[in-house]
Amino acid sequence: MSSPDIITLGCRLNIAESEAIKQALTDKEGSQDLIVVNSCAVTSRAVAQTRQAIRKASRERPNARIVVTGCAAQIDPKIFADMPEVSRVIGNVEKHQAESFAFSGNDEEARIQVTDINSLKETTPHLIAAFSEHSRAFLEIQNGCNHHCSFCIIPQGRGRNRSASFDDILDCARKLINNGHQELVLTGVDLTSYGQDLTSPSNLGELVAFLLKKLKNLKRLRLSSLDPDGIDPLLMALITEDERIMPHIHLSLQAGDNTILKRMRRRHSREQAIELVASLKKRRPEIAIGADIIAGFPTEDEEMAANSLRMIDECDIVFGHIFPYSPRQGTPAAKMPQVHTPLIKERAQKLREAANRRQAEWLKTLVGSRQSVLLEGEGGRGHTPQFAPIRLSEAVEASGIVDIMVTGTDKDGLIGKKL
Repeated sequence: MSSPDIITLGCRLNIAESEAIKQALTDKEGSQDLIVVNSCAVTSRAVAQTRQAIRKASRERPNARIVVTGCAAQIDPKIFADMPEVSRVIGNVEKHQAESFAFSGNDEEARIQVTDINSLKETTPHLIAAFSEHSRAFLEIQNGCNHHCSFCIIPQGRGRNRSASFDDILDCARKLINNGHQELVLTGVDLTSYGQDLTSPSNLGELVAFLLKKLKNLKRLRLSSLDPDGIDPLLMALITEDERIMPHIHLSLQAGDNTILKRMRRRHSREQAIELVASLKKRRPEIAIGADIIAGFPTEDEEMAANSLRMIDECDIVFGHIFPYSPRQGTPAAKMPQVHTPLIKERAQKLREAANRRQAEWLKTLVGSRQSVLLEGEGGRGHTPQFAPIRLSEAVEASGIVDIMVTGTDKDGLIGKKL
């Protein structure tokens, strides 16, 4: 079976879409000589990493054709088309069309094939039927974003909110379960905006309730990043009451200071975030909280930075995804007064240290507990329901979901033994 090499940068949605590309191109003529780089544009560093990945791939396989796609390719295709290592640049629409990756040998073929993403009105163009190399499966339910946070370039790469239908999602979920996946992760660009664009408008809570009702044999369901403003009473009830939804919630907080949140054009306040986490914890105490936080956003002073730092403890954040701010050309934040780079790095380091401390303290509380762990691949590694990483102290011949006793911790997470 021949298939292209796929290099994926960025978010879970890119992981899901890379799998769809791989499936679409497997056994297609010429696929064995193809490298697809699925790029990320969330930061300037992500774009630089994409360019580095292209150069490395070309050095390792100098005779392969390299096709670049993804958000960075969608937003600024010329910077990749100008790289001598690149054979073609295609957009986020074209990457779901197998013919975009075909080469006829005609020198007149367009080197850049990128459609205006904002002209796309239909629902998500694909859903994934199988994940050949993952214990869990990512299921794309929506794409695009109608919000325009002042720091974010992603709407220019993904377009407007587009949701898949209940029936299409259900059909794909059934295929994934029938293929042996015991855990599904619902993913998208702006997950809590799901359903607002459908002919009969709906929301994420209604979709989750529908799936849980229809998929009696679904063992575990996870939700990718959630906007605090989008968790309504129904979704809150499902997260805190249905044990098939894993007790790990990742929130798109971005900052802990109200002035900065307003300048970011976020839709929640500091107080609302703290209240949300308190409510989640009260109703389901074992829930683990993850969050995205940006360090050094333009105009951030010491007091504002301190407010974000305090959020680590106030929201009990045990999975902190810390991003040093970097300006993205084409966003309003890039035109605001910038914080000096050394100060951004210093503030990011403080946030990381606080999040790491909080996580280490939390992991120790799990020692001695019994956990249901989804083992992933070889080596006896996996994640608890709260998404704490765990490895078995002794090799076992087991896969899927197993019961494990947590016996200790190390720098990588938990250590356990199979019961």
